[in-house]
Amino acid sequence: MTKGKNLRVAVIGAGAAGILAAIKLQEYGVEEVRVFEKESDLGGTWRDNTYPGLICDVPSHLYRFSFAPNPDWSRTFSPGSEIYAYMREVAESNNVEQMVSYNSEVTKLHYEGTQWNLWTTRGDEGKFDVVISAVGILHHPVYPDIEGVENFEGDCFHSSRWNHDVSLKGKRIGIIGTGSTAVQIVGAVIDDVAELSLFQRTPQWVLAAPNDFYSEESKALYRSDPKQMEQAYQGLATTLNHGFAAAVVGENEEALLMLQNGCQQNLDENIHDPELRSKLTPDYSAGCKRLIVSDLFYPAISKPNAELVIEGISRIEAKGIRTSDGHLHELDVLVFATGFDAHRFLADAEVVGLNGKTLEQSWSRGNYAYKTICVPDFPNLFFLGGPHSPIGNFSYLLTAETQYAYVEKLIGLIRDGTVNEINPRMDTTQFFNERLNDAMPKTVWASGCQSWYFDHFGRVASWPWTFDRFEEELSEPVLADFQVD
Repeated sequence: MTKGKNLRVAVIGAGAAGILAAIKLQEYGVEEVRVFEKESDLGGTWRDNTYPGLICDVPSHLYRFSFAPNPDWSRTFSPGSEIYAYMREVAESNNVEQMVSYNSEVTKLHYEGTQWNLWTTRGDEGKFDVVISAVGILHHPVYPDIEGVENFEGDCFHSSRWNHDVSLKGKRIGIIGTGSTAVQIVGAVIDDVAELSLFQRTPQWVLAAPNDFYSEESKALYRSDPKQMEQAYQGLATTLNHGFAAAVVGENEEALLMLQNGCQQNLDENIHDPELRSKLTPDYSAGCKRLIVSDLFYPAISKPNAELVIEGISRIEAKGIRTSDGHLHELDVLVFATGFDAHRFLADAEVVGLNGKTLEQSWSRGNYAYKTICVPDFPNLFFLGGPHSPIGNFSYLLTAETQYAYVEKLIGLIRDGTVNEINPRMDTTQFFNERLNDAMPKTVWASGCQSWYFDHFGRVASWPWTFDRFEEELSEPVLADFQVD
């Protein structure tokens, strides 16, 4: 590529990270940006998930783009519909949709010369100098492998594919799963249903956090004095990144102890039945699984029409769920709140890099990357939310913005003609991942629980250091760590 040549950049996915990349690439002066979205609308997880009670477990004034503060959040933790509306508003005000090709799932990426040939379900989309994957991690629903699902005569669906045509009023509802989604649904529907059965495999630690409404006075203050809103943003970032994020990676024992005590206090004060409290008590440390934030769950699961089922599921039958004790739990509606496969990344596309090597081959023994961003033998292909990105109880938008800023610097080297292609060296990538794996046993995630943080090979796939270190590692590219042409 000669110096000054116009760049064509493809972005895969129009969720939060894809919207971010499109806006920033446009601001950076990239001549052509195309966003390929497999669905008919943008918004990612906030488009897909519409279940009752959906809220974000990150405070509203932290879960936003740094460049798009919002003084009008309604509550401490925003409802999903409000976040979707925010994403749409940010996209529309920055002309993102003119860059998006909807109903265009990327099926092939082949690297030839110094460009990527890209195909979607609509056909050949041409050549691109850079490809940014912003596909996210929470969009491939996981369904439990339980005998007899097809025999159930009632309504049955995954929480991320909620069927709003089904009324829950006066129904007997069963929910499989006890993560954040299940907890939020229980709190939202308990007063509408006749009976609710929550099928629990593993109890969860729950931290009580009232979801208060912001007053009109608070909103007016933020509108008139944006500095106040920025201070709130920075304060929340400091609290979560230096407190919780540091605690789970073994860098703040005091914060981890406070977290444990807070969860235990919530359980003790709000579950009065000793038998139910025993069933809801985890045998692992708080933070080992993604922490659940709710002040509604314990009161809801304690109600007379709620049942916590800890016996294993033997099979699903026409009338309901048969558990290992032989009991048939009769149901009208069955909801799978069983989460997502968070480790697929670009698994739905055929990605062919240098010398015919495929991404599937490179990741056959587990996903890896150089500093979460890029993979050897796949030049000019960059990931937002790539392998081992920070995915704890803090804002993913902070993670994505940090990664994008780093990627933009790499793109700048291509645009100004310094290099034609950027390919991380295998030895530096291996060294980074060796350090990462050595650090993982010190984190709370490796302390004795199973969670969606674990990949298909039984390894924790998150960032094992502080968020400060994440920002430091991605502050400036080290060209010696790359093979450049």
